[in-house]
Formats: sequence, structure tokens, C-alpha cells
Amino acid sequence: MFRSARLPRLTRTVLTASTLFAAAFAHAQTPITFKVIGQPAATGLVQKNYEKPFFDDFAARTGLNIKADYKPVDQLGIKDTEQLRVMKAGLFDIVSLRVSQNSRDEPTLLGLDLVGAAPDYATARKVYDAYRDTLDKRLQKSFQVKLLGAWPFGPQILFCKKPVASLADLKGLKVRTYDQNLSKFMETVGATPVPLAFTEVHQSLSLGVVDCAITGPSSANSSGWPEVTTHQYALGVQMAVNAYAIGLKQWNKLKPEEQAKLQAAFTKLNDDIWAYSQELTADAMNCNAGKEPCKLNKKFKLVDSPLQEADKKALTDAVARISVPTWAEICDKANKTCSADWKATVGKVIGIQ
Repeated sequence: MFRSARLPRLTRTVLTASTLFAAAFAHAQTPITFKVIGQPAATGLVQKNYEKPFFDDFAARTGLNIKADYKPVDQLGIKDTEQLRVMKAGLFDIVSLRVSQNSRDEPTLLGLDLVGAAPDYATARKVYDAYRDTLDKRLQKSFQVKLLGAWPFGPQILFCKKPVASLADLKGLKVRTYDQNLSKFMETVGATPVPLAFTEVHQSLSLGVVDCAITGPSSANSSGWPEVTTHQYALGVQMAVNAYAIGLKQWNKLKPEEQAKLQAAFTKLNDDIWAYSQELTADAMNCNAGKEPCKLNKKFKLVDSPLQEADKKALTDAVARISVPTWAEICDKANKTCSADWKATVGKVIGIQ
């Protein structure tokens, strides 16, 4: 009669160890998923051609066993002014942060993009490089998120449904704004600032809720603003800087070598968008006015009002006279070293103390 032989103790030990190793290996191979808030889809080609593909292919782009559950903020039912709050609550892991829109919750953010402080891409890059570490420390302390990089949509200019050829023409007009600093500047030129979310602007222009609105040329093009306006005026009041941030809880779970890979991937994404943004802006300015070359955006027929030298000077003068004092008063209440930190970093770069 056949009798089952007992397995030798060594064999049982080896099998047990092998089973445990196999289970651990399988667990290690299971990808984790980061929940990601993206830029509004309505903002156009940066979101469509760079940001979304990056997160759709997140594991390959980062070299990490991590997937991204990516949703544009305008498809989530979350206001773009609430991004830091939902991150702090742990509801999302990575956010494509709308800097100006979240500056009410953290005024330190606006130090990246004060009105008039960065009138061009080169200056905007210097501002970011000077301010990055300061802002990162503040975000970690206040909201438990780490800054992974920042990039600009590009110069934020005026789109109006009335003839506007200078700042003086804004007197008495209602102008869409998106942060306190910009609203204050509009008040100084006699305009009435009207805070509106980006997705509300097209209809507001169409219905006459506002006479003008401010955004980047490409974003305006993608959202059809030239359908409901007649003039564009290329005075770049801000650069619409946006940032990427990750929750510290998820960041700290990564090994140092994994953190390095993740940071390298975001650094490349940011650098790519800086270059693409410049290309888009130049193309969109042409397309909005029905000029060539127009390769990346849709062609419209706006009047392209020539930029006035007096307005450029007024904007430059506004940095020390309006932008910094207005912002510092608010920011220093929330962060007592806010304006001092800015002057020690960005201020040195652009010559404002």
C-alpha cells in the first residue's frame, strides 16, 4: 500500500521561502497609481500635447512602476482655486498647480508671477530659478506638498470686444482678472476688475458681463475668445506660471533613487513646456490676427493693436509701486518672512528691493 512520504524539513523550508519570495515579488511588481489633477482641458495645446501625454505614459516617462490616474481639473468638479486644499486633505497625489488661482490660499505662490515682474520668458525663467527653493519650503510646511517644477503659459495679454489700443482705453471697462495683484493693477488704470474662472470667460464676454479679459494668446485661441472679441493688445502683464507638486506622503514613500527619477522626468517636462510655450505664443499672436505664419492654432481676424512704449514703462514702474507693496501686505500676514524672502531672491535678480 502506498504511503505518502513526509517532506524533509529542509525541503519544506525551501518551499516556504520560495512561496514567500514569489508573493513578495508579485507584490513588488504591482504598480501603484497616483491620482493627478491636470490643467483645464480648455486651456489648450500645452495640456493636450505635453501634459496629458506625459501622465498617460507616466511609467515609461519616469522609469517607475507607477501609473497616473489623470483628470483635467475642469472635468473633476473641483475649482482650480481649491487644488492646494484637496492636496492637503490627501485626495490627490500630484497636481498641475494653477499658481495665481491658488494664491489666496498661499500668497507666497504669487511671488513667481507678480504683475510686471517678468515681461518676457528669459526674465520669467530667472525669477523661477531664484524663487524655487523658497517656494518649495513654504509649500512643504503649509500644505505638505513638494514642488517639482514650474512653467509659463506665456505673456498674459488683453482681449477686448471694444477698441483698445492702450491702457488708457481700459478706463471704465470691466476686465476679467484671476488674482489680487492683477486686480489692483487694473484698478490703477481705471478699469473695473471682475474675477472669473477661465471656463466662465467666453460666455461672460459674449453676454457683456465683461468688456475685456486677460489670458495667453494660445489659451484664448483654443477657447474661442476671438469669436467674442475684436481686439488683442500684447502687453504681457504676467506670465501665467503653473507648477507641478506632489504630496509629501507619496514623495516620502519613494526611495532616493526613485525620487531622483521622478524629479528628472518632471524637470524634462517643464523644460519642454518652456520651449513649446514660446513657440505657441508667437504662433497664436499671428493666428488670432489672421496673419502668417499660423501653423499651430486656429486663424481668426482680431485687430492687433500696436504695443505702446508708455504702457511698457507703466507696467515696469508698477512692480515696485503697486505689485510688490500690494502683495507684500497680504503675503506677510500669512508668512511673516514672505516679502523679505522674495527680495532676497527674486528682488536681487530683477533689481527690486
